[in-house]
Amino acid sequence: MTTPLTHTPQDSGVPASARDFSVEGRVVIVTGAAQGIGRELARQFAAAGALAVIADLDIKKAEAVAKEIHDAGGTGLAVKVNVADEPSVTAMVATVIETWGRVDVLINNASIFATLDKVPFDQIPLAQWENVLKVNITGTYLCARAVAEHMRQAGFGRIINISSDAVTRGTVNYLHYVTSKSAVIGMTNSLARELGHHGITVNCIRPGSVATEVERTVNPTVEVRERAASLQCIPRGMVPPDLVGIMLFLATPASAFITGQTIACDGGYTHSS
Repeated sequence: MTTPLTHTPQDSGVPASARDFSVEGRVVIVTGAAQGIGRELARQFAAAGALAVIADLDIKKAEAVAKEIHDAGGTGLAVKVNVADEPSVTAMVATVIETWGRVDVLINNASIFATLDKVPFDQIPLAQWENVLKVNITGTYLCARAVAEHMRQAGFGRIINISSDAVTRGTVNYLHYVTSKSAVIGMTNSLARELGHHGITVNCIRPGSVATEVERTVNPTVEVRERAASLQCIPRGMVPPDLVGIMLFLATPASAFITGQTIACDGGYTHSS
């Protein structure tokens, strides 16, 4: 078990030191971390000195990410979890507590998207609609609920949810996904109100379209990607490392007065539209 970190009071008014911008020694759970954005976040947090939890339903891939982290000199723990299943989430957090004694940061990254077909809203099978909402909304809720008491006891916590720029664009034929990611923003706002006086911040990142190694059922064409990039202030495609900086900052003590915010990380697409 690691030695508990000392947390600076949220309202101390003391200027941030260099250490306040560090995640070294922090226990960071990243859900859906076996591939794509989650994999990159777990690897980069570990490279910055965090104790990374690779939480995913695909335990073999999660273990492969943990090995990548270990081979690079970092610390990672692969844990199997189904974020939509309450006992599974409870067991995942219990494993982390048993291993490292605390949870400092939760990144709610797990969601259903890549496997979805684009279909008109009235053709979405009800079972698929319910499954997307269960994973993307209920999964985010269950994970936040499972770590909250541990963060309250510590007087420190960072919960970072991930939405999507599809919310602002009203992307057609993805109503289940867009609806779920809209709910995540509302959840962020309310959780920030409920948890702020415990030293816990809750924020949301709204990425643009991120190119990863994950195969999509519907892949954007080169023309679609180029057109989207041309509407951004930074006219190139987005990749997982583009999310690392803002995630690292929101996980640190230095971000203590930022909560209840949804921050676009999309190369200025939203600004341009």
